[in-house]
Amino acid sequence: MDSDIKMRAERVNFFYGSSQALKNVNLNVFKNKVTALIGPSGCGKSTFIRLFNRMNELVVNTRLTGKIYIDSQDINLPCIDAVDIRRRVGMVFQKPNPFPKSIFDNIAYGLRVNGIKDKDFIEEKVIQTLKKAALWDEVKCRLNESALGLSGGQQQRLCIARCLAVETEVILFDEPCASLDPISTAKIEELILELKKDYTIVIVTHNMQQAARVSDYTGFFLLGELIEFGKTKEIFTAPKDKKTEDYITGRFG
Repeated sequence: MDSDIKMRAERVNFFYGSSQALKNVNLNVFKNKVTALIGPSGCGKSTFIRLFNRMNELVVNTRLTGKIYIDSQDINLPCIDAVDIRRRVGMVFQKPNPFPKSIFDNIAYGLRVNGIKDKDFIEEKVIQTLKKAALWDEVKCRLNESALGLSGGQQQRLCIARCLAVETEVILFDEPCASLDPISTAKIEELILELKKDYTIVIVTHNMQQAARVSDYTGFFLLGELIEFGKTKEIFTAPKDKKTEDYITGRFG
């Protein structure tokens, strides 16, 4: 696999029961880049990104054919630990989902679950990841307060920090700004641009302006198929497929 490629989907088909959600998808995700997935609701974007951390297998009566690779490793081999994959590939959901614990314990939880007991190390890691998630200055005086008392935008950045604490390599964002106001959205977008220096990022978004602002590559999904994939600038200014052009110009979707 090309050394610039972090993850790859190869001839991927995915089924919920007898219903086919993804059809023969081939896509490369490049290291330290932001890849945006756009397309109308129900076109398979969220299903697709959940293949990269094996979350779809938690849903009953689903079936995958094809291969998903991370760093040239087929992640669906029987010898591969799904929990380890989910540590390496973190996920931030549409609605912020902090644990009903203190701000500190939200970050420390993953470390403790992974067997880390050194209190000094945990404290250092909490501070470091809150800084990385651009949240430290806003919460440093209230680390022992409930995370549920934070604003929506702050909760979302806390969820990002929670991913970073466990040495993740990839962050999947599934509509991360859908429930946020414009100011909080701008902060998340700034953070994504900062994080790509150290992480590989995939973002599912309905907001095409957001895809244009934050991503290096864009894939357009329609009815379970990847219609077009390429550099974001080219997809938005000179799409090769008429369906992509129709979606981007607002003719449908």
